[in-house]
Formats: sequence, C-alpha cells, structure tokens
Amino acid sequence: MWPDNAKVAVGITIDFDAEELWLHESGGKNVGKPGVLSQGTYGGRVAVPELLKLLDKHQVRATFFVPGRVAEVWPDRVRDIVAAGHELANHGYSHVSPTKLTREQEERELVRGHEILSAFGAEITGYRAPSLELTVHTLELLEKHGYNYSTNMMADVRPYWHEGTSVLELPTSWPTNDSVHWWFDVETWDKKISTSEEVRSIWTEEYYGIKDLGGACIYTTHPQIIGRPMRLRFFDQYLEFLKAQPDTWIATLDEMTAHLVKTGYSVSSNHVEVARNLKIVEA
Repeated sequence: MWPDNAKVAVGITIDFDAEELWLHESGGKNVGKPGVLSQGTYGGRVAVPELLKLLDKHQVRATFFVPGRVAEVWPDRVRDIVAAGHELANHGYSHVSPTKLTREQEERELVRGHEILSAFGAEITGYRAPSLELTVHTLELLEKHGYNYSTNMMADVRPYWHEGTSVLELPTSWPTNDSVHWWFDVETWDKKISTSEEVRSIWTEEYYGIKDLGGACIYTTHPQIIGRPMRLRFFDQYLEFLKAQPDTWIATLDEMTAHLVKTGYSVSSNHVEVARNLKIVEA
C-alpha cells in the first residue's frame, strides 16, 4: 500500500485552534473570559513557532488544520506554516460543530474557511471537522467542493473511499489524539493530566499495532496542548523515535491521498454501515 514497501504510513497533524476552541465549544460561556481564552493564545504566541522549529529539526512535514477565523486573527503564524512547507487544510471557519448547523450553514463554514486559507497560496484538499463531528451532509459537501480526503472517522485503521464519492477517509483515533490525555477539564477539575511516559507508551503501542495491520497511524495534536514545555521535550523525542523506525513512511495527508490515487487503491466503505452510523438509514 505504501511507498518503498513501507508497512505503515505516519501522519503528524496539528489542529491550530487558538482561542476559537474555547469560544465555540463552551456555547459562548467563555466570551469575555481572557484567562480562559489565553490557553488558546499560547498556541499562537508560543507553541506554533516552537513546533515549527521541532518539525524543521527532524525534517518532518505536518498537516495543519486551521479554522478560517484563526487564520484571520493569526495570519503571520499561518504564513509561517505555509513558508515552512507544511500542508494547510480546512478546519471550518469557526470552531463550531457541524452537527449544530443546518446544511446551508455547514456549507458556508466550509466554503468560507476554504477561501480564507486559499488566500495564503496553499492548495486546500483535506478537511477535518471541528470536534471530528460529521453530519449527513458533510460528505456530499466535500464532494461538491472538490475535496480529496476527510480525516474524521474511526471505522478502520486503513484508508478507505466513501462509497459513491471521490473522498478518501484517512481514519483517526482517540488513542493518538493529545487532547484525551492532556486537556485539563476546567469545568469539573476531575480530569487527570497524564505524564509524558504514559502517553509515550500509548502512542508507541498504537503505532506498532497499526503497523502490524498495514494501516495509517495519524497523530492529532493541538499547539496549546502538545506545545506546552514538558510536551515539547516529549514530542522532540517522539519524532526522533518515529524517524528511526524501519518500514515507516512519514507523510502529509495530501501526500498519502495522492499516493493511493496514483496506485489505484480501491478499498471502499460499506454504504449501509456508514449510513447507519450517520443515522440516515430509512426505516
């Protein structure tokens, strides 16, 4: 499946949400709370520059998913991402779940985010929904607007085509998402912050397991989380580990998609199964 007989493809993805995450995930409760929003400010002010240094050090190209509003507020950071040669991909306009929107509103968010990111000179071919939440309309909209891939679903560890579309799914997972391990819950104060060693063990074991199955191991990270000082040290070491692994292809998600298109990869989803999961099967 992968170039040079690699047994696994690895994708480093970074969701640059900045303040948008706290503005919209809270239902508006955090508007006017600069202390809460400063967690996202750290992502743009400190974390993105430091992550770009690490990626350059290890010569790894990443895929940055950026909401359009973040690109408007932090344009210099987005320019830095593009100038460093990383892939830029659509994460909506505002970080609001598509499940809270009508079809027309979802399309406006998709199109506006695309237009803003394209203005930075990047070709936008991939989409990750805010909160990884798709609707019954999402795949149709991605097909309509010429998107090549989605990375939202967790039905497999191997890529697959969404039946009836030209949209490839590059599956993600919670074990390889930094937020479930490190995002402190300020509402309840009952979520433990994991140690780097705990996450290293989880990420490494998932990598080896996906490699056994010949899939794509996609890491989902966030500057305000992975970019904290102790985790920058962890991430530096983990990138070194990945680079040293044999039979491993580290690539951006658009590179993975282009490779599978070129080689005629044909694994597709089961339409009934996907429809059932999206709750659109007719009675």
